Amino acid sequence: MKVHLIDGTFELFRHFFAVPSATAPDGTEVGATKGIIRSLCALLKQPEASHVAFSFDHVIESFRNEMFAGYKTGAGIEEGLLGQFRLAEEAAEALGIVTWRNIDFEADDAIATMAVRAAADDRVDQVVMRSPDKDLAQVIEGDRVVMYDSIRRKTMNEAGVLEKFGVAPASIPDWLGLVGDRADGIPGIPKWGAKSAGTVLARWGHVSEIPRNPAEWDIKVRGAAGLSANLEAMRGEAQLYVDLATLRYDVPLIETVDQLEWKGGNLSRMTALCARLGDNDLLERVPRWA
Repeated sequence: MKVHLIDGTFELFRHFFAVPSATAPDGTEVGATKGIIRSLCALLKQPEASHVAFSFDHVIESFRNEMFAGYKTGAGIEEGLLGQFRLAEEAAEALGIVTWRNIDFEADDAIATMAVRAAADDRVDQVVMRSPDKDLAQVIEGDRVVMYDSIRRKTMNEAGVLEKFGVAPASIPDWLGLVGDRADGIPGIPKWGAKSAGTVLARWGHVSEIPRNPAEWDIKVRGAAGLSANLEAMRGEAQLYVDLATLRYDVPLIETVDQLEWKGGNLSRMTALCARLGDNDLLERVPRWA
């Protein structure tokens, strides 16, 4: 079997900016939610999509905001997008998909937790994390746990991580800690770029293992002295950024792999939801009903 773990927050943002605006009978914006329903129904029609889960940031803030004041928040999100967060969750649940409404943790943490759990199950052939989020690259394992970018329609395995970032999956949090991640509000260390971080981490693996004396760097990297000086001036911050980028594998998910099996949509809930959306034609897209 294949297990598909969907980054619902990404899907909501993707559809909000990619599909035409649409309003419900009550005047609220629902275009992204309708787009998600169409996308999920298309996935559920595929024979390989037998086990599916939808992970969502029920609130943007998480435990990481307590670690770092500059971490991402919901500030600045357009009202038409923010207003669809709950609606998108309801849509996935009405389709009969296991849905995680994350509050203390983030959507990626739940995906990482289930990805590891599913990969340990001998019956699972592959775990597909449906998101382009760089954070999730740390979870990739060979061809068994992969990422799928639904925009570019491209799958990334462990070899792809090495090709793109220059490091193994285990070093992704360190790479993000040095380079930074604008989407998450992680500033990174000045002058450290993708190439320099990849070169240095390919040698030492983790920020904590990088020699403090640049004379001990037995690799060729441009501007080594300056890179080292900036890192030494911000060692504490660098480790904090690494910790922020490190996904958790202990989200208390109650579902087993078996409970992710998709058995069909909930007709009554979908009927009520489509009435609210003002689009009963969406009912015809659901492959089957439970």
